[in-house]
Amino acid sequence: MEPSAPGFVPRFLRDATVGLFRADERVFEAMLDGWSSQMLARGLQVATIKSRIGILTRFQRYAAEFPWTWKAVDLDDFMAERRSGARPITLNTLRAESNAIAMFCSYLTNPAYGWVEFCQRQFGSIPNQICFDWNTPRHTTDDAVPTTRRSFTRDELEHLFGHLDDAVDAARAVGSKRWLPLFRDSIAFKFCYAYGLRRRELTMLDLHDFGPNPHVPDYGMFGALTVRWAKGTAGSGPRRRTVLTVPRFDWSVGMMQMWTGPRGRSLFATADRSAALWPSERSGRVTVGAMGDSFAAARDAAELPEELGLHCLRHSYVTHLIEAGYDPAFIQTQVGHSYASTTSLYTSVSADFKQKTVQQMITRRIATQAKDETHV
Repeated sequence: MEPSAPGFVPRFLRDATVGLFRADERVFEAMLDGWSSQMLARGLQVATIKSRIGILTRFQRYAAEFPWTWKAVDLDDFMAERRSGARPITLNTLRAESNAIAMFCSYLTNPAYGWVEFCQRQFGSIPNQICFDWNTPRHTTDDAVPTTRRSFTRDELEHLFGHLDDAVDAARAVGSKRWLPLFRDSIAFKFCYAYGLRRRELTMLDLHDFGPNPHVPDYGMFGALTVRWAKGTAGSGPRRRTVLTVPRFDWSVGMMQMWTGPRGRSLFATADRSAALWPSERSGRVTVGAMGDSFAAARDAAELPEELGLHCLRHSYVTHLIEAGYDPAFIQTQVGHSYASTTSLYTSVSADFKQKTVQQMITRRIATQAKDETHV
């Protein structure tokens, strides 16, 4: 790699012929700048880069050392500190922070960027990798979902959606202006369940994100949904995916035909300000935070458990499709998971489904045994 490549030791350090003032701090800042340039060259989002730089800055302050003197024990102490105290960080956050430190160390120790040679010449010591399997969280999805997060049961969903409809009717009956945002939220939450969306994916939808499915013409313009703000990987920014309308939730077609017609979305005075599918009362689009707050308020009013958040509708989508017999690989594609193991975490099938599955297996085995006996 040429010295001009993103992330290489900067020229002002390479050309220094006299001792640098506060050399350790200036070199560390240059390392962070170089790593930022390298991540930008890889196409990572600015927000992701800033977050990782913040983690490294926090770790350096805690260790009171610089990368060319960091040791594995420094990481051990830092991780233990972050997981203890009155407000310990989650395991996901712990994994993200250890990943950032490991990637930074990998960048520094890569001879292509020149930091090893420079630190040896400048400080008589070189950076090393301090993150290993034995001192970092497991890189697995086995513990990625909190144990309290689960899917709705069908009775809970029926109760929630029924409560939403009743709230709309009650507000409209007394002439309250609140009926319209309540109506929007009711449609949005049902739609979120019918397509297995994340909160941000739901909020950022536009009218033109719908399209036909040529294999199911009966669904018209609501045969497929383009999700433009799907969750990215490794800070790469939003990805796109297409979610097909499935027969299990084909009731959503009529619902969306009504919402996008004259008796739905267009009733908002702000509807013509943008193509947002969910306009707000004061601006062109309802915010992600407002959508989450509205769901929490509806859940509490319906007296459902606090553990059931808006994201649990996505869990319910996966679970109920599994129970309906849909192919797990198809469901994985629908929800945009890279790995089947992630989709499996979203599945919390009911006891009835489990019992029916066991009974089906028993019946199938008995039939097989009986068939074998007749051939003997």
